[in-house]
Amino acid sequence: MFRTATALASALALLLPPNPALAAEEDANIWLAQTATVDLGGNTVLWLEAQERFTDDASRLGQLLVRPAIGYRIDPTTTAYLGYAYVMTDPTGPVRTHEHRIFQQLSFRLLGDGKGVTLTGRTRLEQRRLEGRDGTGWRMRQQLRLSAPLSGKVRAIAWTEPFVGLNETTFQRGGLGLWRNFAGVAIPAGKTFTIEPGYLNQYVVRTGHDRIDHTASLTLNASF
Repeated sequence: MFRTATALASALALLLPPNPALAAEEDANIWLAQTATVDLGGNTVLWLEAQERFTDDASRLGQLLVRPAIGYRIDPTTTAYLGYAYVMTDPTGPVRTHEHRIFQQLSFRLLGDGKGVTLTGRTRLEQRRLEGRDGTGWRMRQQLRLSAPLSGKVRAIAWTEPFVGLNETTFQRGGLGLWRNFAGVAIPAGKTFTIEPGYLNQYVVRTGHDRIDHTASLTLNASF
């Protein structure tokens, strides 16, 4: 129990925003997500994901994301993916955008066996294009996720993920652009489903005032 508490404390230390500006704007969000992992046989898996993000004090749909991918299990703890994402963003004021991404991803286990305290990683490289805008934005995302048993099959979850622009375009700045941090729990619902409620903090680096999103997050994961 002491080791579990120590590991979670270390993970929560990662959940601090990266030097938030004193004048950063703040918003309350609700993010809903649904994911499914489908075993296609052999070492091949299909990943399906949808997200609905309600912004402006959770009063309206500000972003919709659909993200399928095909994966290949390199070994029991490592899977490589190739995927596509469509993202509709409807901010207050600026025009609605439609984004298309191709991405390559490597998911891997760093520590643990998946039953006790376990640390996993996810490296994702994205090529981003916006309709009506020139250029392709290259972006790297690196997630570290710590999980630990709480009671029965319920697990504590904490993860951190910075987003780093590798080049500059008319719609993407170079360097750190986003930083997301999450703390919550994973609750099994039968053999197929897991529910992950929690708090997600998103720090958005902008040319003017930065923004902090305080988000109530709920994810439904399915495995077939």
